[in-house]
Amino acid sequence: MKNWLRKHPEVRTIRVAAADLNGQARGKRIPARFADKVVTDGTRFPLSVLNLDIWGEDIEDSPLIFDSGDADGVLRPTDRGFVPMPWLEAPTALLPIWMFRENGAPYEGDPRHALRAVVERYKARGLTPVVATELEFYLIDDSGKTLQVPISPRSGKRRKAAETLSIRALDAFDTFFTDLYDACEAMDIPADTAISETGLGQFEINLMHTDDALRAADDTWLFKLLVKGLARRHGFAASFMAKPYPEYSGNGLHTHFSVLDTWGNNVFSNGGPEGSPVLMNAIAGCMAAMQDCTLIFAPHANSYDRLVPEAHAPNAVCWAYENRTSAIRVPSGSAAARRIEHRVSGGDTNPYLMLAAILGAALIGIEDGLTPPPPITGNAYALDLPMLPETWDEALATFEKSPTVARLFPEELIRNLVQTKRQEQHYMAELSPEEQVELYLDTV
Repeated sequence: MKNWLRKHPEVRTIRVAAADLNGQARGKRIPARFADKVVTDGTRFPLSVLNLDIWGEDIEDSPLIFDSGDADGVLRPTDRGFVPMPWLEAPTALLPIWMFRENGAPYEGDPRHALRAVVERYKARGLTPVVATELEFYLIDDSGKTLQVPISPRSGKRRKAAETLSIRALDAFDTFFTDLYDACEAMDIPADTAISETGLGQFEINLMHTDDALRAADDTWLFKLLVKGLARRHGFAASFMAKPYPEYSGNGLHTHFSVLDTWGNNVFSNGGPEGSPVLMNAIAGCMAAMQDCTLIFAPHANSYDRLVPEAHAPNAVCWAYENRTSAIRVPSGSAAARRIEHRVSGGDTNPYLMLAAILGAALIGIEDGLTPPPPITGNAYALDLPMLPETWDEALATFEKSPTVARLFPEELIRNLVQTKRQEQHYMAELSPEEQVELYLDTV
């Protein structure tokens, strides 16, 4: 890590940042000449900083604040090391960090540690998840009172229409996407295919699969920071909020995953299109936890505007082969690549909590030998199926009392997240829909 900065003398300042429960980057700005000390000794800030609400305010009844004297945690660099921040004008580097207690134990309120604990459970069974994410986002002109698609830098025109898989839409913002791919390469984020999606100025970029789930979450978190920051340099906004426009599709954050054994074999594959019994176990685990974990997949007030019928997002607990109306999709293709696509999460989710919930639920299904119901066929919206929580309040209540959630996450993280969302509910009720959109547009 120290060598990276020596190779980049143009970097005068660094940022050190960790993801809080909402996936917000919390940290410090430090002169680069002091970076070696941070690499060696870490840095410190209060444990409560990873448990702030969406506005960045303290949680009023949190035991992390006055009851404990607002004690510090010790934050140490992750193995990612320094990455450039191409959305800033001055050469700057970001050092991702995560939180530990004074005695060196992982801080259980840190969402990255929650994912680490799930990965370690897989390793204990000789298994390794292979993960990829697909991120949808909108490019938005938010300079006026009404949100709209930005003017194309190429044509000088504003095309007010959805353009599914349109090359013209990609070309209209080619300068932005060229800079974005260059920045992903500089940050070592494995950005792959880009497409124009079904919304007004909506796009999707896939990140390549990796057998390091923590790395996949890091890539996803960093990609969101990059897209939002780079869009502002280009004169418009980019947003991963679940539903910027009521009349258009929301933003999803889909997860594809398979599982390898110690010999590198995909345990979801049986050589045929139907997949192995272990695949069925994992599907059943994901389904069993889906309602209880909806708060993770849909963490904000706006999230529930996306989970409605016939809006290209699932609203029921089901699975299917090659069916995008289902919550769990098993894609077709090579048997060696047999995998699960989990389609519930919105773009506003915290990727560390999301992957911990999905991979942890799949592992419970494998450990408990769960069996799923038969796959659906046809339109899931037209079937009589168990439904996901329809409101933020219902999702919060379900999450808080769930014995499955207690198997997935440590008690402290559950408590902190519940308190955070209760506080956000209280204050969000005072905002108009327009004010909520303004808040979420840049934040998530």
